[in-house]
Amino acid sequence: MPIALFALTIAAYAIGTTEFVIVGLLPTVADDLNITLPLAGLIVSVYALGVTFGAPILTALTGRIERKPLLVGLMALFIIGNAAAALSPSYEPLLVARVISAFAHGVFFSVGATIAADLVPEDRRASAIAMMFMGLTVAIVTGVPLGTWIGQTFGWRATFWAVTGLGVIALAAIAALLPNTLTKAPPARLIDQVRVLGSGRLLIVFAMTALGYGGTFVTFTFLAPILQEITGFSEGAVSLILVLYGVAIAIGNIAGGKIANRDPVKALAGLFVAQAVVLVLFTFTATSQALTLVTLASLGFLSFATVPGLQLYVVQLAKQHRPGAVDVASALNIAAFNLGIAIGAWLGGVIVASSLGLGMTPMVGSVLVVGALLLTLLSGALDRRAVSTLKAA
Repeated sequence: MPIALFALTIAAYAIGTTEFVIVGLLPTVADDLNITLPLAGLIVSVYALGVTFGAPILTALTGRIERKPLLVGLMALFIIGNAAAALSPSYEPLLVARVISAFAHGVFFSVGATIAADLVPEDRRASAIAMMFMGLTVAIVTGVPLGTWIGQTFGWRATFWAVTGLGVIALAAIAALLPNTLTKAPPARLIDQVRVLGSGRLLIVFAMTALGYGGTFVTFTFLAPILQEITGFSEGAVSLILVLYGVAIAIGNIAGGKIANRDPVKALAGLFVAQAVVLVLFTFTATSQALTLVTLASLGFLSFATVPGLQLYVVQLAKQHRPGAVDVASALNIAAFNLGIAIGAWLGGVIVASSLGLGMTPMVGSVLVVGALLLTLLSGALDRRAVSTLKAA
């Protein structure tokens, strides 16, 4: 693999860390800014919404800019956003800073995947893209727990300064290692995205993605306060538990790809059933430290095991229903993942603020996952009906 790929991997690591590290710091941020946990949860929602809506629009608007200057500019925006977060004197400026970082996130992964593929021969493109996204996975396993520990030890602003430093390293690596002769793909048009959204079959999959992925975030967003207030773990133990959760996520992502290879619909149905069951169980196991660790490992595995199947399925359907916009459909499914995060984090905040409280967030999350399961079964039935119609014709 060319060394230029490492620049993209470092950037992906920095971006992945800043997206998810806030989860481990919610209680710290809430105490420091004197806000409620539900308001702190909106920091997660606002970031995810920035990725959801910023990625397709900004990718289309920046389509004519040369690739290397665009990536350098995106990392500069990322640095500005995280530095602004570290300097935020109150809640509102912190939300604005998170949106700035989110805009850089969305466009980076849209553009970065095509650049990674162009850096290697055609038969190694999938491996190159996987290597770039490995930065995101490693961030969940190491960056988030480490950033949580830094925030708990030195204050949450120190975490954002550390991520800002990662952004500076990534910018320098991109400027030094990426070639100036990168191929520029035809600019993605907003009209192509609108056409994809006009397909009812693809909208079902986008909804599966948002509900299935978002269901976990009803709980995951407030995992730190759950572990401290309900399970009884110390603040310092949270960062170690996040390592366990991150390892389970990495394993689930790999296993999910293998499970979904043959029949993504069947695989997704089974995974959604298991995910809903584990969320319900967490409602009852959260009071036991030993059972909580087992439950969280299972939940981490399942929450990311569905990701490859959802991406594969949306590509398969796009080839049938919108063959000229397969890449656009895939990008919009990434937006659906982030929409799910936003919905899950917001809904979790509503539950925490209500009489139900922290302990019921897993149960409510399971309801969203059941919604994804029902849509999966509906989509599978529509697939079978389409095959029957073709055979009859």
